[in-house]
Amino acid sequence: MTRTVQLSSALPALPHRVSKEDVHKRDGAEVLLVSWERTGSDTFTVAAVWPSDRSFYQTVNGLYDPLLFVETVRQNVPLISHVGYDVPPGHHLIWQDLTCEVSPSVMQVTDGPSLIELRISCSQVSRRGARLAALTMDVVALRDGVLLGTARARFTSNPPAVYRRLRGAYADLERSVAAALPPAAPVDPELVERARESDVVLADCEFPGRWQLRNDLSHPVLFDHPVDHAPGMLLLEAARQAVHAQSPAAGLAPVRFDAKFSRYVELDAPCWIVTETGVPDLVGRTCISVTAVQAGEEAFTCAVASCTAALSYAA
Repeated sequence: MTRTVQLSSALPALPHRVSKEDVHKRDGAEVLLVSWERTGSDTFTVAAVWPSDRSFYQTVNGLYDPLLFVETVRQNVPLISHVGYDVPPGHHLIWQDLTCEVSPSVMQVTDGPSLIELRISCSQVSRRGARLAALTMDVVALRDGVLLGTARARFTSNPPAVYRRLRGAYADLERSVAAALPPAAPVDPELVERARESDVVLADCEFPGRWQLRNDLSHPVLFDHPVDHAPGMLLLEAARQAVHAQSPAAGLAPVRFDAKFSRYVELDAPCWIVTETGVPDLVGRTCISVTAVQAGEEAFTCAVASCTAALSYAA
């Protein structure tokens, strides 16, 4: 069931409610979006609610998890596709690129739930006949009228027949799930800023700056429903955990992700998460590049910019 949440007067009263089917979640408790309204031909306003504590995207150093913002953006991909562009259920929505950034000073956790207003504009809309083929979504997120974060996502929409051609034998969901490798033993949760071993997505390997991706198909959030490849949110979580593992003593708080999804990460072969530290950006933030490599091919890259927890509070 979808949560019933009383919205504050700080958010606009939006006419349409969000269901778990709208955002492709099986567990209604994981639905962050509450209501939506179309404000123009390619613009929308969406209301979201963040609880003060969650089962997976947990508080770190008094700040909301930045991937909670990313998941909020991700839930808008199916929502806007379905309600704004008539994409039917069963079509596959695939990220190509994602850039997002949060303001740490606006990510501080309070006692009660936080109300988020998302202003969304879509551009570069392409169609395959009458159906949506791809679009770019820009998101501006406000908390109590203050800028919390921004995001831009480019994704494609593929009908089942097209998806089957793209995936070949991997489109057989039962076969892909049955062939999945069992997850290797996780690294110490403390190393990756996690409280529970079950939430660790990296396993040790013998090379520094390199880990094996753990595809734990029983994870209730990252694998909310069966899929035939590693989900994008799993890869982004791996990038975030790799940043912490690369510099465990630095107390880094990731604030910006620039990700490119170039190949599917399959479940039946090892995938390696590799980090490389770059030079600080123009505002002095630590920058680490994370790459997912499978069968010798780059499948995913993500540049992560971070600041220390102390700087986060001073921002």
